[in-house]
Amino acid sequence: MMQGKDIFLRAIELEDIDPLYDMENDLDNWKVSDTQMPFSRHTMEQYVLSCGSQDIYTLKQLRLMICLNETRESIGCIDLFDFHPANRRAAVGILVRKGFRQRGYASEALTLLLHYATEVLHLKQVYCHIDASNLPSLRLFEKHGFLRSGCLKVWEQRSGTEWEDTYLLQRIFY
Repeated sequence: MMQGKDIFLRAIELEDIDPLYDMENDLDNWKVSDTQMPFSRHTMEQYVLSCGSQDIYTLKQLRLMICLNETRESIGCIDLFDFHPANRRAAVGILVRKGFRQRGYASEALTLLLHYATEVLHLKQVYCHIDASNLPSLRLFEKHGFLRSGCLKVWEQRSGTEWEDTYLLQRIFY
């Protein structure tokens, strides 16, 4: 468990099946998660069961729940994925549930995860892809030292004929 001032990060537990099911099936989250179809509760249950039995070196990903210190309630998750141990890099993703956004929880979770990435996994860099219109996420990652490394033009289709650019951001640990 990684402890911060207001939140802590912990491994996924069976109690997280329903919150994860709700977050993963929220249509508003699909545009940032590349989800194309709903997850069944059974699929989410199998995912949660498999997460506890394997580590990041096996799964090439790690999902941690973001929980409030005061109530222990899970309010979101933060992921390392596309983990590449030989090149010491991984992608980062964060999702905070509606009603808990804009309170600094994602920032605190990212601080804890970056510490874990450097001190435990000894990563050289982490990266993320963020849609050009997602200004809160761009501000969050840039605040934590991520730099825009490129722009993927007309990368994501939104609705009908609308397309959006996506930025590649990297945080390189020197």
